[in-house]
Amino acid sequence: MKTIFDEVSYDCSKLVTQSYSTSFSLATKMLASSIRSHIYNIYGFVRFADEIVDTFHNYDKETLFNDFEQAMEDAIEKKISLNPILNSFQHTYHEYDIPHHLVEAFMRSMRMDLTKKEYNTYEEYKEYIYGSADVVGLMCLCVFVDGDKEKYEELKESAMALGSAFQKVNFLRDLKSDYEQLNRTYFPNIDLTRLDEVSKKRIVDEIKADFALGYAGIAQLPDQAKFGVYTAYRYYKKLLQKLQSTPPLEIKNKRIRVPNYQKFGLLAHSYLNYKLQLV
Repeated sequence: MKTIFDEVSYDCSKLVTQSYSTSFSLATKMLASSIRSHIYNIYGFVRFADEIVDTFHNYDKETLFNDFEQAMEDAIEKKISLNPILNSFQHTYHEYDIPHHLVEAFMRSMRMDLTKKEYNTYEEYKEYIYGSADVVGLMCLCVFVDGDKEKYEELKESAMALGSAFQKVNFLRDLKSDYEQLNRTYFPNIDLTRLDEVSKKRIVDEIKADFALGYAGIAQLPDQAKFGVYTAYRYYKKLLQKLQSTPPLEIKNKRIRVPNYQKFGLLAHSYLNYKLQLV
């Protein structure tokens, strides 16, 4: 029965999430069980596309990406794929009527990573972040609001801001690997070889503004999504605090992390705030 194949597909997307991101996986577990698998399905899709451009160095990345993109389009059109990650994604895509332009924008930004190494203008930087992060937040928002178009429009700006904040925190945390391994720099008009406190503060202040706008929308999310999104927000906010207090030279030389014991402490504190209706 196809039901079994679909269940295997969903399990594959869940496994991808758990294998690649303990923090995102932990936050997803805090979502209502009715929507949890759909967020795994979205994450599995975006993670596989990202892996092609970021890690498959000994292969023809462009050909692999083209094949993946065509397989994705086929999966959406035919409502099935023998690739379990794409099969699970197309199900969520159709179940929640995810706008196709969001998927197109995401793939466009991923394709940019095949060749583009620097973002010299704020417009280029903003376009990349919209496609690589904002639209992922919007895909998830489609699931969170369960087809409520009015609610979607109301929370759209906040969801995009939260996606931007998460992505920019990742950029700041991954300065070393992006620059040394991928030869990429995302922040415009900043010389990473001479990153100083002034430049770092400018980045941190920009992220804080995104977080403020993103947080305003969390309180308005449906209950099925609020705690999970708030958990992710608290984790990334903690990571930003650690980056803010870390000297620029150290950020350039190692990857800053939030230890597991702190993650679980954040989870407990987030749950208390949620239950006390402080969110």
